[in-house]
Amino acid sequence: MTKIAIKLSDGREMRAELDEKNAPITVANFLKLVDEDFYNGLIFHRVIPEFMIQGGGMNPSLEEKMAKPIKGEFIQNGVSNPLKHKLGTLSMARTSDPNSASSQFFICVTDTPHLDGAYAAFGKLCDAESEQVAIDISNVQTASIWYYQDVPVKPIVISSIERI
Repeated sequence: MTKIAIKLSDGREMRAELDEKNAPITVANFLKLVDEDFYNGLIFHRVIPEFMIQGGGMNPSLEEKMAKPIKGEFIQNGVSNPLKHKLGTLSMARTSDPNSASSQFFICVTDTPHLDGAYAAFGKLCDAESEQVAIDISNVQTASIWYYQDVPVKPIVISSIERI
């Protein structure tokens, strides 16, 4: 399993391991973007306590950064992916189109079994410290900005995502 570090501009980081066996297309796409420094300077733009934190597609001005969509690797899309959405799971965000995931991902801050089989889980946080960072992010003050809800009032900026 490939390990990564999601480094935040405030010095915190989350370490994760990616599951190439169960989500090979998703992991290859994610690592391609990591290697291209795609995520540098983007934010966690949607955070919901007791649910998840989502990032990887917008800058602090809420301008969207796009990547090429990939096939959704989850059971409801005909792909055998047994990974469960538990505390610390990394999964791909998408629209109602099952093949619309591109760069945006989310990290579960609690067990969310209703997402199992419907979203492409592709990794998990490696340790309790990383899980606590994700939980702390989910609890920051948020607001509605334009048509976006649950946006952190103070941007949570990804300085980089790196292989470790």
